[in-house]
Amino acid sequence: MALPRKLLGADESVVLHLRTHPKALILPGIMLFALLLAVLIGWTLMPPTAQPWIGWGISAVAAIMVVPFVLLPYLRWRTSTYTLTNRRVITRHGILNKAGHDLPLSRINNVTYDRSLTDRLLGCGTLRFTTAAEAPVTLPDVPDVERVHVVMTELLFGDADGAARTAALED
Repeated sequence: MALPRKLLGADESVVLHLRTHPKALILPGIMLFALLLAVLIGWTLMPPTAQPWIGWGISAVAAIMVVPFVLLPYLRWRTSTYTLTNRRVITRHGILNKAGHDLPLSRINNVTYDRSLTDRLLGCGTLRFTTAAEAPVTLPDVPDVERVHVVMTELLFGDADGAARTAALED
């Protein structure tokens, strides 16, 4: 879901709306699988005299562990977004307490990206915006960071027609 229209300025349009790369869900997925496996093994190997109360106890402990190790990382991933408009870069994150940062395109002097070997395998990277006044703004785990870098460069340094063509290609 893109940024609501009420949060955009007059004549401002969304060029890209991204979520951080789903690689953040790999460890929670492994943890969910391990918890389910532990519950299954616990129920299977439990002596008949201990059933069902210890089995329900094992299940309850696993259900409690799902919250911090699976549910919270998923919600953090789900609520972390990057939006690129024709005027600014907008970041939003937070489950209960929302936080965000808006960076006007007119303040950005340079755009760079980094991709580690793992990022190259997974198709993501880190995007950095350098401004004259502040420390660089870093956006980690941007999916398809090279494409986003090109779109960003077109918006910053290209002509308006080039940016419009780039935005049309995204649709």
